[in-house]
Amino acid sequence: MQILPTEIPDVLEIIPKVFGDERGFFLETWNDQAFRAAGIDARFVQDNWSRSRKGILRGLHYQIEQTQGKLVRVMCGSVFDVAVDMRRASPTFGRWSGRMLSAHNRRALWIPPGFAHGFLALEDDTDFVYKCTELYAPQYERTVSWNDADIAIDWPLDLIGGAANVLLSEKDRQGSRGLHLAEAIS
Repeated sequence: MQILPTEIPDVLEIIPKVFGDERGFFLETWNDQAFRAAGIDARFVQDNWSRSRKGILRGLHYQIEQTQGKLVRVMCGSVFDVAVDMRRASPTFGRWSGRMLSAHNRRALWIPPGFAHGFLALEDDTDFVYKCTELYAPQYERTVSWNDADIAIDWPLDLIGGAANVLLSEKDRQGSRGLHLAEAIS
């Protein structure tokens, strides 16, 4: 497998080695030795699975305590996946990195603790799965608005027919605006 840095060196794109033939395919989704060699020293404590229809945008979520590292991938469909550095002392604080993840490209993204995370579903019946290094702790969860002008994520809205087709939960509609107002991670 290849493990490549993104625009933010701590966020890593994982390109698995796929073994396939007329019967289907096989790939490793986690290999402790290979990931440790790439600097990912993670112990996972929770796995999650969500299904979304086209236009659903989930995020940008993070926890200010019990910060979660996440290994994310798509099992069916496709997403534009985003990580935003919320570590105030980081040289990349407030910057984002985004990647297309799909069942077709079989890529994954490692998002280390201290990052807000979100994704935009680009197809109906998109199944998104992820492993977390800490348990979900709603009392520490924070949300930054998906269209925060300070962060300025270049979401591929044309792939869902424009911003009018973005579908948000109430929690995500209430996300903070202005990176300077967001509660950062020390």
